Amino acid sequence: MGSLKKIGVLGGTFDPPHLGHLKLATHFAKLFQLDALLLIPSGHPWQKENVITSASVRLRLTEAAAIDLARAFLYLQIPTRVGIDQIEVDRPGPSYAIDTARELRQRFGNEANLIWLMGADAFTNLPTWKHWQDLLSFMNFAVASRPEHSLHTELPPALAELLAQHQCQSASELENQACGEIFIDETLAVDVSSTALREQLQNPATYDLASASIPSHALEIITNLGLYR
Repeated sequence: MGSLKKIGVLGGTFDPPHLGHLKLATHFAKLFQLDALLLIPSGHPWQKENVITSASVRLRLTEAAAIDLARAFLYLQIPTRVGIDQIEVDRPGPSYAIDTARELRQRFGNEANLIWLMGADAFTNLPTWKHWQDLLSFMNFAVASRPEHSLHTELPPALAELLAQHQCQSASELENQACGEIFIDETLAVDVSSTALREQLQNPATYDLASASIPSHALEIITNLGLYR
């Protein structure tokens, strides 16, 4: 079991990608000694489709952010390979995590340890996802705390029950299971929001503040295309 191939999955709208995404990815890549990390921009996020930048542009931004992430891994001597997966961009219709989880499991096989990386805000919102209770049949969850989202007081009953049944107490426990485990990491507090960044980028007074939270290669594209202005 200790030789399972470990693949981290970080999905999201990436509208725009920010240093919080890179911080979360770096932390878990090092913690779990991931063999690979896939960044998966959503194609047609059904919960946000009316306020979303086009999938093609967000894919470009994610690819650009991956350059900075790979350089950070190289600097920190983290051997994890970074990849961009267009699985949701290429799939027609609304993007659902359950479809992605199922396809990734088919692709990598039953023995691979697939770890879905997410912040506490995404985790607390899990019951709104399609077939959310089936996700652990395909994946593990690694959840990073966020200052404004308490995992002790804000969980809906169904999610609290899921956590009670599947939470593991150490990273090593999750590493030895291909799926079905939830690890809550209280040591990493990611406090960056794409929604807040878009609002700040629209305001000349806060543009520079927002720019400081965006990876340099993604920021170059945002500047050249005049996004979020």
